[in-house]
Amino acid sequence: MKKYKIAFLIFLLSSCGGGGSSNSQDTNILPEADNADLLNETCANTNRTGMKRCDLKHDNLDRYYYIYMPDNLNESSSIPVLFALHGYGSSAARHLDYTNYFSIADENNLIVVYPQGASTASLSAHWNVGGWTSKSPIKDLDFFNTLINLIKLKIQIDETRIYSSGMSNGGYMSYHLACNLSEKFAAIASVTGSMTNDTYNECNPSHPTPILQIHGLLDFVVPYNGNAGSKSIPDVIDYWVNYNSCNTDPNTIIKYDDYSLVSYETHLNCLNDVNVKLILHPEMGHDWPTTQSYNVNASSEIWDFVSKYNIYGLIE
Repeated sequence: MKKYKIAFLIFLLSSCGGGGSSNSQDTNILPEADNADLLNETCANTNRTGMKRCDLKHDNLDRYYYIYMPDNLNESSSIPVLFALHGYGSSAARHLDYTNYFSIADENNLIVVYPQGASTASLSAHWNVGGWTSKSPIKDLDFFNTLINLIKLKIQIDETRIYSSGMSNGGYMSYHLACNLSEKFAAIASVTGSMTNDTYNECNPSHPTPILQIHGLLDFVVPYNGNAGSKSIPDVIDYWVNYNSCNTDPNTIIKYDDYSLVSYETHLNCLNDVNVKLILHPEMGHDWPTTQSYNVNASSEIWDFVSKYNIYGLIE
């Protein structure tokens, strides 16, 4: 796979929150009123139509997530679920604002779940993915398993079509789920994330897994060429190409516009007809790209990619 050499800058991992240009605050989605308990959780409507905030105790910690269920949800049809994971030090509220999955959910009978990462004395809101979070005691794999079970109690979802997407640390967590909770997740997408050495070395997926990575060559927080705490993006892509038995030479499309050249590299002929895809932007930093900022709509690219698959592979 073609390697790119980019200048390395000293960076602080605490900047991994990233995520678009949103300045939104949690006050945009304050709960309106209490609803009934569901097991050990309490859900409340917010002032965003279709959105609830659900609070629960998990492993003796207060945790919460937002869940968006469109008003026009067709419960007699397949209902997939997309998890949307924020970056380090960020929040579910910020992430739901700049990803803006709402119209995609409305048009595709989709439920979107925005969990909130936990904080510790030494780590801001994060997902425990080993590596630089290895000192974290947070049991996030079990937390996601619990969330799936709670969602299943609310509505009959298509359990073969559960996906994860994430920004930065949320992208790392999406890979961590693909490696360690593979039986629950059909496909994942990472924006400016990677795999820690721990995730990479201990990865044990249970089925061919569609992978989408969106990255920028000017990302100095999670560098394309990797660092001591993260695998390089070529190493990550190579891992999944090999695991999925894909063609090693990708089908490459270069899209030209007034801003820059964007490379779309897709590895085809994988097991179960899954794909491994890299969207590489030469001018993008540690950011969630939109059509306005980089002429790449990450949210649309993610849904267009993952929605083609269930846990058995390409949907016929």
